Amino acid sequence: MPKVILLYIRAIDGMNRVIGRIAMYLIFVLIGILLWSSASKVFMTPSLWTLETAQFVMVAYFVLGGPYSIQLGSNVRMDLFYGDWSPTTKAWVDAFTVFFLVYYLGVLLYGGLVSMAYSLGYFGSEPFEFFLDLGWTFITQGPAAAGEQLGFMERSPTAWRPVMWPIKAVICAGVFLMILQALAEFFRDVGRLRGVIA
Repeated sequence: MPKVILLYIRAIDGMNRVIGRIAMYLIFVLIGILLWSSASKVFMTPSLWTLETAQFVMVAYFVLGGPYSIQLGSNVRMDLFYGDWSPTTKAWVDAFTVFFLVYYLGVLLYGGLVSMAYSLGYFGSEPFEFFLDLGWTFITQGPAAAGEQLGFMERSPTAWRPVMWPIKAVICAGVFLMILQALAEFFRDVGRLRGVIA
């Protein structure tokens, strides 16, 4: 197996391990938000921001922890047959079925990018062109010029009305990391089949 593939597996595993371990602590942030929500409802005026912030933190916890979960093999599987298979059979099946996962995640990422472009005020049909333009303007002309390219920011329809692009960016980043981890798992399965990786 080429050294660059082994380096890719190591780099993606390391990156997703660090991000996943940090994302694990978001559960404590979520607990704190929900405790504040309960206390504010009992002792003072209820806070408008708590429910939606708790939802955003839960999404970040789930999406950013997903690649680490794939890495650990703790994602949900149908063990009716899979649990009794040999490691070689598991590697064959995983190496084949990962393409379905990558296709699904690719469609999910495309939809997330379209939704994020919409949340930044782009209503056209070419979100990739919008992001490339935005990035190029940011690099060449600075943040002020890039800010002028943004349109009407999408806001949540709740009373608090936060902008939606930050959580959509987190979702896109998490899905992209899941694609990278799924490809690392594919390469790991091929390495197992070739006897290079234990």
